[in-house]
Amino acid sequence: MKKILECNGELVNVNGYNIHVYRQGNINKPKIVLMSGSGTIAPVYDFKILYEKLSKSFRVIVMEKFGYGYSDIFDSPADIDTIVSTQKKALETIGENGPYILMPHSMSGIEALRWAQLHPDDVSAIIGNDMCTPLTYSVWTDEQIEKKIRLMKFATKYKLQGLLCPLSNRSLTKSEIKQQKLLRKRNAFNICCINESKEVLNNVAVVKNAGYTECPILLFVSNGKQTQGYWEKAQKEFAAILDAKIINFDCGHYIHHFKSDEMCKEIFKFVNSLER
Repeated sequence: MKKILECNGELVNVNGYNIHVYRQGNINKPKIVLMSGSGTIAPVYDFKILYEKLSKSFRVIVMEKFGYGYSDIFDSPADIDTIVSTQKKALETIGENGPYILMPHSMSGIEALRWAQLHPDDVSAIIGNDMCTPLTYSVWTDEQIEKKIRLMKFATKYKLQGLLCPLSNRSLTKSEIKQQKLLRKRNAFNICCINESKEVLNNVAVVKNAGYTECPILLFVSNGKQTQGYWEKAQKEFAAILDAKIINFDCGHYIHHFKSDEMCKEIFKFVNSLER
């Protein structure tokens, strides 16, 4: 499998393991770090439809955590502080430094908030891509998490990755489509994803107990049909607490698959307002 996979970014050694980082755009432009949600097979391909447009005006960085995309898969720690420090170290190793505009999708919203708590000088703003917040998980239980983990293990045992991990081919070349399919076979429901699920409620508690860090926030919110019932409402409540701007789209959870043009226009306006 390793001989067939051909990464399009850089493999960065962090504590003895490789983490994949993709960069595009002028290094002197504002830096947007795209962070993926739980179980996204290959963020570097999933986000392509968005970063190809953003990179005309920004330095765009796609971060693939351990177990995602071309990064190594191993029994990695999944506590929130280790996840954040690993991503920060990977960027510093290849010469990237903040401030960053973090753009988390889904579960990585917790990571972005923790990054802002631990390293406020690194984070100039957060742009939520239907991101979760501590409020999102306030209705989750240990039983629900265990059920999710059992489903992942069941899917792996009976090779159901194709049904439970659909892929988007938007803006991809034939070669990239092939790579993404190979990565699904390798990555779907791996130990890194399972460890993240096991730790998610603990990680949420860490972020919640530390209190919210004030920084400019823009939230793109889906129609909620592909997420837990409280997901959309939680983002609205979060926006009210932190006076964040919120933009609703009538589309699914992977907003960038459907509304990349509209998102880019709003991102340009938002970032320009930060520089005034």
